[in-house]
Amino acid sequence: MQKMLTFVFVALLAAAAAGAALLFLSDGQPPALTLTPASGPVGKATEFTLEAADPSGVRAVIVSLRTASGSTVLASQDFDKLPSASLTFTLGETKAPEGPIEIVASAVDGSIRNLGKGNAGETVFSMTMDTRAPHVSVLSGQHNLTRGGVGCISYTLNEDVRRSGVRVGPHFFPGYRLPGGNYACLFAFPYNMTPAEFSPRLEAEDLAGNRREQTFPFHVNDRTFRADVLEIPDSFLDAKMPQYEADYPEASTPLEIYLKVNTEMRARDDAAILELGQTSVSEPLWRGEFLRLPNSAPRAGFADARTYRYKGETVDNQTHLGVDLASLQAAPVPAANAGVVVRTGFHGIYGENIMIDHGLGLMTIYSHLSQIDVEPGATVARGQIIGRTGATGLAGGDHLHYGVYVSGVAVNPIEWWDPSWIKNNVADRVGHTE
Repeated sequence: MQKMLTFVFVALLAAAAAGAALLFLSDGQPPALTLTPASGPVGKATEFTLEAADPSGVRAVIVSLRTASGSTVLASQDFDKLPSASLTFTLGETKAPEGPIEIVASAVDGSIRNLGKGNAGETVFSMTMDTRAPHVSVLSGQHNLTRGGVGCISYTLNEDVRRSGVRVGPHFFPGYRLPGGNYACLFAFPYNMTPAEFSPRLEAEDLAGNRREQTFPFHVNDRTFRADVLEIPDSFLDAKMPQYEADYPEASTPLEIYLKVNTEMRARDDAAILELGQTSVSEPLWRGEFLRLPNSAPRAGFADARTYRYKGETVDNQTHLGVDLASLQAAPVPAANAGVVVRTGFHGIYGENIMIDHGLGLMTIYSHLSQIDVEPGATVARGQIIGRTGATGLAGGDHLHYGVYVSGVAVNPIEWWDPSWIKNNVADRVGHTE
């Protein structure tokens, strides 16, 4: 029996060896090569990735830059006959002329063809060398902003770009190309930034990775925001915290749940809105001033600094990023302006809410609703009833929390209720000439 097992084992080894030998002898094709990017404009900082694959394994790859004046090796690497291998490289400081260039990728497989040297092959990729930064021309004049408010800049570019827009501190506000060819960018003067800290810069990066950055004229007005103290009664905690118990099972008291909701969940909600703000459509869907909840009284303002107290002790501090408006219970809520619904449902501190994208990064939120009458993806008209006010989420009573965002950054809604402000600061820059 032992001899039989040994015989079978040897036979299997022989068969495997024969199969391997057949593979190495029969493989007559060089490795398959793919390059990313494989065409188009490129620059010195463009990062390329060469992928090589072969059933006999990849033994070596080499990449060269070929121009009219000659050839220069950019990168090379030997491999231990891997089924697939990759190599990342840039053009770096290689002196490549502006205009057409060729990147030549060569590879050798691990077969024993060609007297053990393996199969060698190359692929040539044609592209265009571009080292010139895009040229930016600002069309709009003075840009007047108030702390917590919005500015709008109009500009042109001399070439297609990967992205352009205004950077303000840690925030980047993308610009959008309008049907006429000009670009428009809505950008914020964040409420938590001082005039001395506010230094917007217009940026543009072309398809080859070349970047342009420049300043532009602006004027800012400072503004102070209201401070408020909110007492948290046990009746509020007992009524509202059960809806969040599943989110924080480790919390042992309603107050512990509340503090986690008001800090951790609030931060997640704001991060989700910031991410959603990057998905705006590239044309202005709105016209004219934005509507305010009819027959409503203000209950809280934008950027109110709130101190939360429980049984006489301060337990938290947060900033209110919207305007609270109170009307009749379950009052009908109109869409502030035309747009596309991008979010509905229950979301953290905002409870049942709706978000509408008005284009160019401009979005509005309608929170604490008792009823939602629209679905994501729906196109809504200015004044269309989209839901009813309520007290869902962290609301202490029936009201509408109304917020305005620019690329996910909260801004003062009051500006958008003012037709004169929109006409003087935004309308003509986004292509609204009426």
